Amino acid sequence: MMASYIEFLRNRAPLVQNITNFVAMNMVANAQIAVGASPAMVHALEEAAEFTKIADALTINIGTVDAYWENSMIAAASMASTINKPWVLDPLALGATKFRHRLASRLLAIKPTVLRGNASEIIALNGIWKPRGKGVDSSDTVADAENAARNLARFISGIVAISGEVDFVTNGERSVRVFGGSQIMSKVTAIGCALTGVIGAFLVEQEPFGATIAAHASFSYAGNIAAQNSLGPGTFNSAMIDALYAIKSFEIDDEVKIEDV
Repeated sequence: MMASYIEFLRNRAPLVQNITNFVAMNMVANAQIAVGASPAMVHALEEAAEFTKIADALTINIGTVDAYWENSMIAAASMASTINKPWVLDPLALGATKFRHRLASRLLAIKPTVLRGNASEIIALNGIWKPRGKGVDSSDTVADAENAARNLARFISGIVAISGEVDFVTNGERSVRVFGGSQIMSKVTAIGCALTGVIGAFLVEQEPFGATIAAHASFSYAGNIAAQNSLGPGTFNSAMIDALYAIKSFEIDDEVKIEDV
């Protein structure tokens, strides 16, 4: 069932615009190329929205945002929403400052096709719309954030994905858990950012809920294979790109456990 999504992606070879952070750009681009997409790191305000018209999908990651990039992100997201292009929001470290909270709030209001983050980010973002008396806690688990994810999915009328030891994907009504991956993934910078990029690639001309699950399943499977073929975090990066590139579509259905919640 998941095999058809990656086969379609590879045949389609979509162009994905990424307004992502400086730390992640290389990893995001390589991950998208590995799964069959063509990445474009276009973030200048003067061209961001114009390029969104050309691209097949958009991903936005607020990791190293500034006021200039904020305007680019809003412009590109607004264009994607206006012309019905799929787009993914990654609210990286949104709980750290008021500036990030405000930006994440503005982007969420534009209603991304998919919102992806870790448990603490999803809980914090849910707090923008539904006050929560507890601050962001790094000990938050995926299970802690599941209700917040459902709330946010209903608000954006889209998909919310939580990354963790077991990933969680919901559209507000139906939810699944995706098993796999490796503990070493949490020791490598930009892995989550790369997943956001891969989701953007999978979304092009495919049903969003299934495409998001397929992206997570592919990424988790690749992470497991990469862990077996690396010595540590340094070699894992290269092994991860190789694993994404080498995935055979049938392996996702055969090897990845996906469980309805």
